[in-house]
Amino acid sequence: MSNTDELIIGLVSISDRASGGVYEDLGIPALESWLSAAIRTPFRLEKRLIPDERSQIEHTLIDMADLNRCHLILTTGGTGPARRDVTPDATLSVGSKEMPGFGEQMRQISLQFVPTAILSRQVAVIRETPEHACLIMNLPGQPKAIKETLEGLKDSDGKQLVNGIFAAVPYCIDLIGGPYMETDTAICKAFRPKSALRPAQPLPEENT
Repeated sequence: MSNTDELIIGLVSISDRASGGVYEDLGIPALESWLSAAIRTPFRLEKRLIPDERSQIEHTLIDMADLNRCHLILTTGGTGPARRDVTPDATLSVGSKEMPGFGEQMRQISLQFVPTAILSRQVAVIRETPEHACLIMNLPGQPKAIKETLEGLKDSDGKQLVNGIFAAVPYCIDLIGGPYMETDTAICKAFRPKSALRPAQPLPEENT
């Protein structure tokens, strides 16, 4: 696959009640807002709102990775210990490689705020086919926690205290053959080794 392809990001909110119309989904709007501010590279979104059904989660992730050709899929919701929380199980079942560092860092960030962060089962995987690869990551369900997990923790002067997980995402996408992704360093500074850096591109007018 050429790394000049359009960057495609999938957003999947997993909730019985939100998908059933009991209340408004907040996960996808929170993700869309953060990504639009943080990513300088033009990208296209694929969005899904589905219930906590393992088979439906698996099918959705497979379709978005293999058919919609997403390079990155972010899920929100369904990562706790409750009986209906099956997002991590579905994610692991469709992955080719587990990326445990993402889940470890997510819990470290959340533990700065709540001791119940250790109950989170968030995981990340890479799904590979002969033609395409996609990074899939489970995120928390609350908008505040989504932002903290992606962006990390900063002091009042903006100095980074704890790195968010998204700092490692662009280079991971590079390594699996996806498009080169640039970020707004004021929000999230992407880390790459010097050998992998490219000259910065002009800031696009807007993302879709």
